[in-house]
Amino acid sequence: MITFITGNEHKVIEAENIFSNHGIELEHIDLGYMEPQDTLENVARFGARYASRELNKSVIVEDAGLFIRALNDFPGVYSHYVQDTLGNQNVLKLMDGIDDRYAEFRSVIGYCTPNSEPKVFLGRVVGQIAHEERGDLGFAFDPIFYVEEEGKTFGELTTEEKNQFSHRRNSLEKFVAWYVSHGGE
Repeated sequence: MITFITGNEHKVIEAENIFSNHGIELEHIDLGYMEPQDTLENVARFGARYASRELNKSVIVEDAGLFIRALNDFPGVYSHYVQDTLGNQNVLKLMDGIDDRYAEFRSVIGYCTPNSEPKVFLGRVVGQIAHEERGDLGFAFDPIFYVEEEGKTFGELTTEEKNQFSHRRNSLEKFVAWYVSHGGE
């Protein structure tokens, strides 16, 4: 049993779909804590260490962000705050007249047991910033993140379609592979 620390139900659904394929049971706890303003990796390390010691159990946390090359990787680690304050329309305005629309979604899983140091697993997916919002599926920046191979934004993909290759899937799969090979440490 792994305890996933998050307040985001969308993340829980994605994780449950992936973990169930590997026979790993997932428990969900929303344990609020102050995140340091740092890299995704360090935020995940901090959260995993804090939660595992607070709950005295093995936990995972996940931190993710949208990194837009033309905006010097903005919003990056501030993605949640930017989504809440600026929203998609204002991010699109920042991209007005910019030809380089390369962007990455990155996800970092932090895993920790109460008596160990955290381990982190990075996943990413490459895409472009669309010129307009498309689709009403998913959440946050999904409607403006265009994946060329799919010919759609994340906002136009069902959870099942997105889970086939998402940044969160990539980081969760890396974690699961490590976890299974280490006997569920």
